Amino acid sequence: MRILLSGSSGLVGSALTPLLQGRGDELATLVREKSRGGKNEIYWQPNFGSVDKPAIEDFAPDAVVHLAGEPIAKGRWNPKKKQLIKDSRVLGTQALANSLANLSRPPKVLICASAVGYYGTRGDECLTEQSPRGEGFLPEVCAEWEAACQPARDKGIRVVNLRFGMVLSPKGGALKKLLTPFKLGLGGVLGNGRQYMSWIALDDVVQVILFALQNDKLSGAVNTVAPQAVTNREFTKTLGRVMWRPTLFPLPASTARMLFGEMADALLLASTRAVPERLGQAGYAFQFPDLKPALKHLLR
Repeated sequence: MRILLSGSSGLVGSALTPLLQGRGDELATLVREKSRGGKNEIYWQPNFGSVDKPAIEDFAPDAVVHLAGEPIAKGRWNPKKKQLIKDSRVLGTQALANSLANLSRPPKVLICASAVGYYGTRGDECLTEQSPRGEGFLPEVCAEWEAACQPARDKGIRVVNLRFGMVLSPKGGALKKLLTPFKLGLGGVLGNGRQYMSWIALDDVVQVILFALQNDKLSGAVNTVAPQAVTNREFTKTLGRVMWRPTLFPLPASTARMLFGEMADALLLASTRAVPERLGQAGYAFQFPDLKPALKHLLR
């Protein structure tokens, strides 16, 4: 299979690439630096909505996996950062979807990243793919991100919007940031600890992408989360037990807001209890459905 991949240097993309290569797939990657000069690299500028369509035409992908986006948890949010977060997802996806729709030989499938941020903060409500969009910045971004795929859908390309939960890996993301304070015995709950966290092990993320590439009946929004969401308190205590460290130093909500601003309420203190209903219906079997075994595996 010939696969075009964006976000190849990110946490998920860097784990997915060797799996695709190991299967014998031929890869081309979307890159933002013309000078890289690697084989099968296609230049694009997602924040400006530009992509080298002739190069994609030449490569003629059978499938596209679109993972690129400005990191949302890196740096304090301000108007400029929020615009980067939105533009990198919406404008980049629009440009890519339009290019794919206008190819003489369009790909059969577009796998596009999204996030459970679509639902916003919803307490202990169980959220399936049929649940309505939440309110706020992240729900708005996710909704526009998914809608940007419409030109591909209109062309008859099968589009899968993978709504990722918190991807667990010691190589990046939230778990990597937590390891140092937990190793020092400084871990603790965030806020009141009752907020739900929808998580998924990186191992399952890449397998879900492979599953979506191969399953012709899977399309639309797909919650890419483990079956059992946990509260922040449960997550904290479980990580502490796996690392053999105490978890006695909570971070009050007021302190989190002082340190992280708007991002604290949107990410750290938000409660999102998503369930992978459509993956279950499609027959996907999780490698790590429960948190403790997942953390033991990830942290060895």
